[in-house]
Amino acid sequence: MIRKILLSVALLSAGGALHGQPKVIAHRGYWTAPGSAQNSLASFAKADSIGVYGSEMDVWLTGDDKLVVNHDQVYKGTDIDMARARARDITRIVLPNGENLPTLDEYLETVAARPATRLVLETKTLVPYRREDIAVEKIVRALERHGLTERTDFISFSLNACLEYRKRLPEANVYYLAGDLSPESLRRVALTGLDYSAGVLRQHPEWIEQAHRAGLEVNVWTVNSEEEMRYFIAQGVDYITTDYPERLQALLRE
Repeated sequence: MIRKILLSVALLSAGGALHGQPKVIAHRGYWTAPGSAQNSLASFAKADSIGVYGSEMDVWLTGDDKLVVNHDQVYKGTDIDMARARARDITRIVLPNGENLPTLDEYLETVAARPATRLVLETKTLVPYRREDIAVEKIVRALERHGLTERTDFISFSLNACLEYRKRLPEANVYYLAGDLSPESLRRVALTGLDYSAGVLRQHPEWIEQAHRAGLEVNVWTVNSEEEMRYFIAQGVDYITTDYPERLQALLRE
């Protein structure tokens, strides 16, 4: 009880009283769970099974204009470049849990079957910008096919991609990742909020309160230690993205 009171006082002093507890987002799905792997179908299913707000994943436009789910541009231990290779070669990659690297459509089938958890979809940065525009268009069409547009939050390090989502889906939640723009700059381009690294928000803690005053939301990544989880809970952020969602859930239950 005393711990809860102290946490409430910390939230109030941080200007986060109106925002309550942060929501939990599993980073690249709940990939640290047994039988899972980063961005695998199992990672979303396991995130859903523990009741998180959302499960984050990464989407690449391949060299032959298909969509696949993976974080790194070049898959570890190979020379396969997600932005240049053909999808049929990319999807032959076997993930550490035995699954093949999924296409976006395969991933969305898993998401559609588990309606309790939101999808937090990162569009990977591409050159030139026209490639990003193509990716956004194809992603939106895929989400529409699966009936998932309203269950998806969009994130990107590319401001161009964020603005393309805002243009195509005016009501969608769109967050910028790169950490180089102030809350006021994001407000001016009508984004939903900022989704910055823990390092950026520790360097600029004032941005959390500034964002809230501007009507924006704040997500922070990738927060894995108990100390850092407690810090950002006290700062009043709206979302925390973590590789260890059950650890964060346990802290929030205290």
